[in-house]
Amino acid sequence: MKDILSEIIAHKRIEVERQKRVVPFTELERQLSQNEGIAFHSLKESLERSKTGIISEFKRRSPSKGWLHQDADIDFVTKEYELAGASALSVLTDEKYFGGTLNDLKTATKNVQIPVMRKEFIVDEYQIYEAKLAGASAILLIAAAITTEESKRFTELASQLQLDVLLELHDQKETDYITPLNSVIGVNNRNLGSFVTDLQKSFRMAELLPKDAVWVSESGISDAGVVKELRDAGYKGFLIGEYFMKSGRPGERLRDFIQQIETV
Repeated sequence: MKDILSEIIAHKRIEVERQKRVVPFTELERQLSQNEGIAFHSLKESLERSKTGIISEFKRRSPSKGWLHQDADIDFVTKEYELAGASALSVLTDEKYFGGTLNDLKTATKNVQIPVMRKEFIVDEYQIYEAKLAGASAILLIAAAITTEESKRFTELASQLQLDVLLELHDQKETDYITPLNSVIGVNNRNLGSFVTDLQKSFRMAELLPKDAVWVSESGISDAGVVKELRDAGYKGFLIGEYFMKSGRPGERLRDFIQQIETV
């Protein structure tokens, strides 16, 4: 099967270099030095406090499923997510494969008072500065997309910029990416090469994750009973996008889902 992740990463590197020519890195640094009052809402603390731990994702499309909600309004959906009880938001900013933009992130961070994570294939420090300037409180780092050295360097930079990091793992081999700086660790149940989903992956990986970190299970979750089982296994966060977005009424589906969790 075609390795979609490799294709996305190759395109992302070209995209970032192109953007650097439009807005040089030094310009991002200058802008950030003039915007020291950017609000920060801790993803880690929000998940630790939450009874449900839902990170609701704004996601218009996916490479495997196509359009989920093509005309979704970022203002409306993110506010509805917040009002429905989301612990945090995840906003896709990749345009070619997921139909998102950096402007979506900027809109979301101005619209809510909960943590907003930039969901992106981060391969360069430049994107981390972009995330901070857009008002994000967290970024996603995908172990399969970067080296262990890059992961450590990017995590250190994020910490300096006051950004939480969700380090995403896919298998046992990637536990080598975990350092003492990684306090929020995700397990993606979806294989980013083939896009096949296996929910049991989160349960298997639980044995390998540091007990003092906040664990997040990502992808393929649509059952409140599974959330209960994952919480019992030690997970405090649940990244859910497709299940909410494809309904056409993401906020309503989130509200119903949280009610189900509370009654399981």
